[in-house]
Amino acid sequence: MNTYLVGGAVRDSLLGFPYTERDWVVVGATPQHMLDAGYTQVGRDFPVFLHPETKEEYALARTERKQGHGYTGFVVHTDPGISIEDDLRRRDLTINAIARDDDGRLVDPYNGRDDLEDRVLRHVSPAFTEDPLRVLRVARFAARYATLDFRIAEETLALMRTIVDQGELAHLPAERVWTEIERALREASPQVFIEVLRDCGALRALLPEVDALFGVPQKAEHHPEIDTGRHTLMVLEQAARLTWSLDGSPAAYPSRDPRSKAADENAGTPAAQSSERAQANSRVVFAALTHDLGKGITPEDILPSHRGHEGAGLPLVNAVCDRLKAPNAHRHLALAVCEHHLNSHRALELRPATVLKLLESIGALRDHTRFEEFLLSCEADSRGRLGFEGRPYPQADYLLKAAEAAQSVTAADVKAPGVEGKAIGEAIRQERIRRIGLLRGS
Repeated sequence: MNTYLVGGAVRDSLLGFPYTERDWVVVGATPQHMLDAGYTQVGRDFPVFLHPETKEEYALARTERKQGHGYTGFVVHTDPGISIEDDLRRRDLTINAIARDDDGRLVDPYNGRDDLEDRVLRHVSPAFTEDPLRVLRVARFAARYATLDFRIAEETLALMRTIVDQGELAHLPAERVWTEIERALREASPQVFIEVLRDCGALRALLPEVDALFGVPQKAEHHPEIDTGRHTLMVLEQAARLTWSLDGSPAAYPSRDPRSKAADENAGTPAAQSSERAQANSRVVFAALTHDLGKGITPEDILPSHRGHEGAGLPLVNAVCDRLKAPNAHRHLALAVCEHHLNSHRALELRPATVLKLLESIGALRDHTRFEEFLLSCEADSRGRLGFEGRPYPQADYLLKAAEAAQSVTAADVKAPGVEGKAIGEAIRQERIRRIGLLRGS
């Protein structure tokens, strides 16, 4: 019985890239061998076991045969005679088909090390097309390693187009699609994920509301980049710059806005903090991705103007979230940014009463963390324009101070003879407006 470290831990260690999980393959064993050694079996599709101490996953070496559609349409075969080379052959990319034995020696039958050095994402075998989920996985790896100048091999991109053209993406469960999208949104270059999906045709199949933005013009005075799709890619890039490293990974962009720190940074375990920050990261980038969906359905006769695109986009955001079964936290932030991002941009011009209404509408007085995420998404939108990438966003600081001023008002501040019942609520509202007005001397 031999044990091999496989997958991402081997790949990323060779790249000098951080990793947190380790996966193992066991050759020459049966399920009973593993149970006798104290491992706990998990999973129904094939034998996977948890180490009795580390709780890391150990899978028996296996082969797969395609039967049916989708990523679950496989017959899995395990046997003590299956070699590590046989097991690696079923993997998606050559850079993921490298194993390390107990002595530290590499098993690399498909030249994954060469592709790591050449910065190429290349499929292992023609069996790549049997799993449609690999389209999203390759796009996600492209987003992860874009800062290292990785590219997708042309022959692999051609297979991805074949998968799309055959309609295989329609057989993927919404939950698996969302998992891959959400993980991609956490990467340093999420815009590359969208570019790859569009290049192979998968964006039209999975996110037609986003795909519809490409080729839609905007007014050059506000958007020198003109194309709405290009603007969306730029907003994604800016969102990643503002939030990257929230999940504990080394920052690709060391200068981060302090507002991106979680309000409860010191709460919970380090692992829980990492998970919470990663979720915050993906919420901000998802809101950036969907903030302008209304521009994709603007009537042609009013282009390049997009009057009312904020409200027009709300049903589309809901449609995306419904189809992907996105979490409510992602949906709520995306809806808030879609509806109110222009008001955030105009914050310094709004009347104090309108500012208070904005704060109340986005829940800024109830949930400070979500409010910070809203501001990051809006700042990304402002900066995601050609020539505006480094432009300051003072609106965020003003709105943070406005929220603080509003929250500082208590019932004791407005207590007066005859002020009771509903009148207290109105008095608090008027005092909040007054204090917000003091911030600008109005």
